[in-house]
Amino acid sequence: MTALRLRKGSRGKEPPLGAEFQSQQSNCCSDHHPEKILHGDWSWGVIIWTSVGWSVSVGLGLLCCIYMATLHENDLWFSNIKEVEREISFRTECGLYYSYYKQMLQAPSIQEGLSDLIHDNLTESKRTINLLQRMNIYQEVFLSVLYRLLPIQSYLEPVYFYIYTVFSLQAVYVIALYLTAWLLSGSWLAGTLTGVWYILNRVDTTRVEFTISLRENWSMPFLALQVAAITCYLRPQLTDLQQKVMVWLMYVTTFCFCLTWQFNQFILLVQALIIYSLDCLDFITTTQVTTLYLVQVSSLLSVWLLQFCNSMILGSLVLSFIVAALFIRHCQSGLKTGSPLVRLGRLFLHSAMVLLLTVTINYLAKKALQLRSDEHIFKFIKSKFALGSTRDFDASLYLCEEAFGLLPFDTLERLAGTLLLYPYILTLLVLSGTLAVAALHNLRVKGGAAEERKGAVEGRAGALRPDVAYNLLHTLFYGLLAFSTMRMKYIWTGHMCAVAAYGVCGKELWTLLLSTLRCNSKVLLRLVRYAVPLLVIACLYYKFWPKLMEELSELREFYDPDTVELMTWISTKTPKRAVFAGSMQLLAGIKLCTGRVLTNHPHYEDKDLRERTKQVYQVYARRSPEEVYDIMKAMGADYVVLENSICYERRHRRGCRLRDLLDLANGHIMDGDGENDQDLVPATHPRFCEEVKTDAVSYTALFTRTFQNKTFHVYRVKKKRKKITKSSPEPSASQQQDQAL
Repeated sequence: MTALRLRKGSRGKEPPLGAEFQSQQSNCCSDHHPEKILHGDWSWGVIIWTSVGWSVSVGLGLLCCIYMATLHENDLWFSNIKEVEREISFRTECGLYYSYYKQMLQAPSIQEGLSDLIHDNLTESKRTINLLQRMNIYQEVFLSVLYRLLPIQSYLEPVYFYIYTVFSLQAVYVIALYLTAWLLSGSWLAGTLTGVWYILNRVDTTRVEFTISLRENWSMPFLALQVAAITCYLRPQLTDLQQKVMVWLMYVTTFCFCLTWQFNQFILLVQALIIYSLDCLDFITTTQVTTLYLVQVSSLLSVWLLQFCNSMILGSLVLSFIVAALFIRHCQSGLKTGSPLVRLGRLFLHSAMVLLLTVTINYLAKKALQLRSDEHIFKFIKSKFALGSTRDFDASLYLCEEAFGLLPFDTLERLAGTLLLYPYILTLLVLSGTLAVAALHNLRVKGGAAEERKGAVEGRAGALRPDVAYNLLHTLFYGLLAFSTMRMKYIWTGHMCAVAAYGVCGKELWTLLLSTLRCNSKVLLRLVRYAVPLLVIACLYYKFWPKLMEELSELREFYDPDTVELMTWISTKTPKRAVFAGSMQLLAGIKLCTGRVLTNHPHYEDKDLRERTKQVYQVYARRSPEEVYDIMKAMGADYVVLENSICYERRHRRGCRLRDLLDLANGHIMDGDGENDQDLVPATHPRFCEEVKTDAVSYTALFTRTFQNKTFHVYRVKKKRKKITKSSPEPSASQQQDQAL
């Protein structure tokens, strides 16, 4: 025991694994590092280099912002089209979110606007819901209030204030990634390369130019800022004051991220798993682990309060996991003591107990809260990995969308084309090997109390700084998420640029390579670290600058006359309180352009709404007119809008068309050639969306066609059912008009 205690006490004198490697890392401020000023170095050289670095970051951010705004303008000719066309360009759920910004601006006062959102009866017919509780629309509320207060109404239209704010957040996103790369590598050239790669890989790093209002476009910049703050917080040699500032920055950015995206809990769950892994591998101290967990918890609870005690947050997996991890960690104080095999066994037991307690807490919380809002996501996960039924309608809606499929191979081809993939993979391999060696070394070192291990990261881990380890696991975990679900690639690819730039500009990889070649020297290391990124930037400029100029010179124009005609007709020919039924995507546009009441909408995080949507979609199934009529009357619908693009859909393969999903859910055989499950039976009625257009008596008795063009057919749901007899003649046009009125 005496020898063991002496070894602990003298650990700082013991040469750690990769001591030379560590000494170069700990001397991270030897170049133009942003932390040098924080450590009191106010020499002119440091001030100039740091100022240049910050100026380049702002310049790249503004360049990205202007680039995205220009692409949006060139693609739609946004400045020259009519207001209704601008609003139609906010496709699907984007239109729904923007409609609340518009609604707040049209309200007589801010107080009345907020009251209308809290007691909303326009978004879902026959229901009054609290939109601030249900949806993440505080950003629309904030912008509408800001637009009212600022003296800009005379020269800046509300829609431009909105879209320019979103594009400005892209500048914040690039600056955050820039800072992360700068902090990791100690060179702002890494930040420059990160920004350049982000812009050149626009197709895979963002989709803001055509989905402006999507929640991820609001939240991702704050997530990137949070990662930059965590990176700085985990760096060695920070003073207590600097650590406190970083903790507050982490809280603010995490809070903003959670407030602006309903899927925040799943992203934070992955991040919590990263923190847990770093804790188990002994890369960060107990204080850091607890602080990072509490930042997540406090941010989620703050959002929970702002969202009027939204039960979906309390029932989230991430909260259950953090509570379980902290509780088990407190109970197992001797987790990091003993021989390597004993520690490894305890680690597996510890993880199993955390997993079991997480599932138990989450199950009990959802039972107590009667929470079913997010069950469609778990159904999707089960179906995706063949763990559950594939006939579930909600899960199938996700599974059949390309965005929720596996990451396509052409994504990697595009990333390789911009020279991003190769340094990223090399950096990943080297850092993963370093992480494994450091983790094994940590297992061999006998652990002690948390207080004794507080400052041991530099001396014990040796081969990997905590901030580098965090970013490595961040890119690995979110990379796996991106490969499993393509839509999640936007979380991965931006950070991927920072990691690759760190590999190109950081000391660690070049030191390892030059040492292997036996030509390592400070002069050569500095030369390579500056020359290689400049050479990469020059190659990218030569290859992509003409393509960027060609892309910016392409001018298109928004053109959707059928939808414009439909919105104009609804605005001028239907009552203001008329209730419309139809597809989620179209109804979001109807609410934005016309302000009419909806039966359903694209914000899918509600059990009752999902059931409503499935019922409304029966207009595309094989159902009798009487059944469809009863559904519409139960929801209070006055009009139902049918879309030829859904009724006669060919975009998806058989089994993934909306009509096929409905047939499967209803137990009916699908259309077209192909196999059907043996338990499916032929439907007793024709498909409603096709048959209603024949004007058969059984349909005209319940529905009256009031509008049609090449894309849409609108039918008015009659107030009362008309009795149908065999001898009853077809109603005349005047009778149809009287019945419609």
